[in-house]
Amino acid sequence: MHNTKKTVRILAGTLLLWGASLPVTATEMTFFVTSAGPGNGANLGGLEGADRHCQTLAAAAGAGKRTWRAYLSTQAAALNDTNVVHARDRIGTGPWFNAKGALIARNVDELHSPHSNLTKATLVDEKGQMVNGRTEKPNRHDILTGSRPDGTAFPPSPPFNDMTCGNWTKGGDEGMAMTGHHDRAGPTGDAWATSWNSAHPSRGGCSQKALQSTGGDGLFYCFAEK
Repeated sequence: MHNTKKTVRILAGTLLLWGASLPVTATEMTFFVTSAGPGNGANLGGLEGADRHCQTLAAAAGAGKRTWRAYLSTQAAALNDTNVVHARDRIGTGPWFNAKGALIARNVDELHSPHSNLTKATLVDEKGQMVNGRTEKPNRHDILTGSRPDGTAFPPSPPFNDMTCGNWTKGGDEGMAMTGHHDRAGPTGDAWATSWNSAHPSRGGCSQKALQSTGGDGLFYCFAEK
C-alpha cells in the first residue's frame, strides 16, 4: 500500500513537470510579428492584402481558425475626409498572447500604455522565433504601422501628408511609412526612439530596398481580432 501511494506521487509529479514544459498550442496564439513581408516593400495590397498575409502566416502556424488583422492605420485624403482607419480600432479587444504563451496586453488601452509587455523577447514571429533587432544583421526592427503612439492615424497635412506609403499600395521610390521598433531600441533612449509603433518614418521611398536601408524588412504586427 505504501509503495502504491509512493508510485502515485511520483507519477503525479512527473505529469506536472511534463505539463509545465508543454509548448503553447498554435490555437492559443493571438499576436505575432510577421516572419516575412509580402516582398514588395510597403505595397501590402492595402489593408485587405495585409490582413490576408496575416491570415496566411497564422494558418501555416496552425492558428488559421482565428480572424487576423494587421496593425496598420490608413490616412484620409483631406482633413474633412472621414475615410480613415486607426490601427487600434481593427485588432479586437484582447487579451493577446504570443506564440510562446506570453501575455502582450490585456486590452487596447494597456497595449498603448507603459503597462504593456512589449519587448524584443515577447514580440516574436508566428513561429515563436525572435526577430533581428538593431544590433543584429540584418537589422529588421523597423515594423510598419503608419500610426501615432496611441495607435491612431496621422492627419493628412504637412509634414504628415502620407505616413502609410499610399495606404499600403506603394512599393517604389516615392512615399514613406511610419515604423516602430519591436526591440524597443534606437539611437537614443527617448520615447520616440524606443516606441514599438511610432519611432520614425522610412526613408528613400517604399520599396523593399528602401525599407531595408532604414533597418526594416517590410514586417508588420498581426493581432487576432477574434
